[in-house]
Amino acid sequence: MSATVSFKVPSASGPRTATLSYARVGTGEPLLLLHGIGHHRQAWDPVVDILATERDVIAVDLPGFGASPALPEGLAHDLSTMNAALGALCEALEVERPHVAGNSLGGLLALALGREKLVRSVTALSPAGFWTPAERRYAFGVLLGMRQFATRMPPPLVERLSRSAAGRTVLTSTIYARPARRSPEAVVAETLALANASAFSETLRAGSDVQWTDDIQGIPVTVAWGSRDRLLVRRQGVRAKQIIPRARLVRLPGCGHVPMNDDPALVARVILDGSR
Repeated sequence: MSATVSFKVPSASGPRTATLSYARVGTGEPLLLLHGIGHHRQAWDPVVDILATERDVIAVDLPGFGASPALPEGLAHDLSTMNAALGALCEALEVERPHVAGNSLGGLLALALGREKLVRSVTALSPAGFWTPAERRYAFGVLLGMRQFATRMPPPLVERLSRSAAGRTVLTSTIYARPARRSPEAVVAETLALANASAFSETLRAGSDVQWTDDIQGIPVTVAWGSRDRLLVRRQGVRAKQIIPRARLVRLPGCGHVPMNDDPALVARVILDGSR
């Protein structure tokens, strides 16, 4: 079941009220799940039930994605503001220092929360920010192409394509190594989520000068990369390990950029092991 929560986020001109949509299930230590740009919290659906056997799982629609409205005027969709917003979200949900797992943009946000010691542990799946300038330009170009494709595709055509494995490959092979495994309903929903993501452009702009250079000490950090990631290539994981030398670097064989659907059991195990 989804729910919404509102909370105050500080800004230069005073606090602003933000509202986020989330789903919460399970028991155990709290675990916050953060999706990538243009996606929604349902990206985690393949692993939520496994995680919920051992964790209090909170899957969030980030501001301006999924069912969450964009941040109000006066708040940028940048790292520092997102840190403040996610910290305020945890306070509103009465969650103190959760574990956090994030994918892509969500992985970058998870690392930022870890840097500020707002979480107990970080698991980052193909996190943004470890790119070269050329790799960033490539990734942003692919993302913009995906967004244009989604916005121009008539919903009836999306539904028709989603009914076949070949059609699901056309729609999602950029992010999944095994797109045929994704259900038709999930493919339709995430294509519409990408098309309707109100914060897509501003979030992408905010990432144009992001380069992660900071070590994270004092908490467990896991960085995991799909061997078939076509958006953020896996050598970026080696850079992440060089920058955060105490991090556990895990290879996800046969997985793409969004690995949760490609190998749910493996990804769930990596997250659970990383949040002990």
